[in-house]
Amino acid sequence: MTASHTAPHLLLHEMALSLDVDKLANILANVENLLIIQDLDGVCMGLVKDPLSREIDLDYVRATKAFDGHFFVLTNGEHLGQRGVNRIIEKATQSAIYTRQERLYLPGLAAGGVQWQDRDGRVSHPGVSEAEMTFLQEVPQRIGHCLQEFCQAHEAEIPGEVQHLIEAAALDNVASPTANLNVFYDRLRDRTPIYVALQEAMQGLMEDLLADAAKHGLEDSFFVHYAPNLGRDEQGMELVRFAKPGDSGTTDFQFMIRGAIKEAGVVALLNRYYQRRTGNAPLGEEFSVRQAPKQEADLLDLVQENFDPQIMPTIIGVGDTVNSTVEGDGDEQTVRRGGSDRNFLQLIQNLGRRLNKGNLTVYVDSSGGEVKNRKAVKVEMRERNGKQVPVVVSGPGDDRDTEDPLTLNVVFRGGHEQYSQFFQTVAEARREIARNQGLS
Repeated sequence: MTASHTAPHLLLHEMALSLDVDKLANILANVENLLIIQDLDGVCMGLVKDPLSREIDLDYVRATKAFDGHFFVLTNGEHLGQRGVNRIIEKATQSAIYTRQERLYLPGLAAGGVQWQDRDGRVSHPGVSEAEMTFLQEVPQRIGHCLQEFCQAHEAEIPGEVQHLIEAAALDNVASPTANLNVFYDRLRDRTPIYVALQEAMQGLMEDLLADAAKHGLEDSFFVHYAPNLGRDEQGMELVRFAKPGDSGTTDFQFMIRGAIKEAGVVALLNRYYQRRTGNAPLGEEFSVRQAPKQEADLLDLVQENFDPQIMPTIIGVGDTVNSTVEGDGDEQTVRRGGSDRNFLQLIQNLGRRLNKGNLTVYVDSSGGEVKNRKAVKVEMRERNGKQVPVVVSGPGDDRDTEDPLTLNVVFRGGHEQYSQFFQTVAEARREIARNQGLS
């Protein structure tokens, strides 16, 4: 993803790695038929080693209400639980009752798309069986036990009290139990081989869990999401990004419900958007991500064949986890493209192109957080129309990957702080426009 040196007259959806957030602000404030689909961690919250220490700007949360019906989250994290986003918001308000009264819960899909929540904090798991939920309840304990065994086997390399590390790393998510190794990487960053061994142990556990699920008649129920990853192999399985000196690689090992992929979540959210706007859900009121096709081409066809193009909104996708890696030289080069936001952003981009809509992909540079596994965008001053202006000269992917099909239109190089403040400003502008039009 190299920066495009585009002429200023180009429309924003034709640009790549643009820093012109004012153009984006104009679209968000003025386009009525708009659908924002946004990731959470790294986008409106900083990336941290311990998920329990996450914080969210309450003014940002309130700002999302200006886009009520036009804003949904799409995250591999969860709404519920000790480490869920709801708890973070309730901590900011200091009251779960107040949060519910003010309707401050963020609407949208979590756990990759299988956990739905509305503004009032009502949560459901469309398409998920009781047997699947029961199996998931046992996974956090299995993760904790595996981490305990690893620490005991490597007592000399991981000195000191480790119980708090285990408790921070074993995430008891309801629909996507996860091993988050950030706290272990912080302890082992100068002992990469030991950390890689831990990654291998977690990968082995995830494979064991899939095998155990099959023994319980749930062979098609789950999959494993690695974040960040190196894309997928020929069988569609995600590839672990093993650590290298200075790069933690894959930190999140998520045991997830099959079908819970963000690109399917885009279609499910679009279905809900149409239902709210027209009273009719094109794919049916009971449609869930588990019914969606797995291939992007089929998802594009599904939307084109079922959704009225006259009502199709301009979709804005916002994420922070996109990467690519080039291995080898010359004709022996292998390109791996990954990142948990890549595919949903790609689908939004390609939907825009297929349906001739000005859909936008927005990238928030989260490399400044505590989690050091993201490449920072590089910005230099260049002359444009007789003026010195900042230009992105290197994006989040490998600079040698010159044929990446994903174009990131807009970049927030200031990370979640810049994006959060931007969103609040745009929300107020949208409210002002609505007041002037006598709509509120």
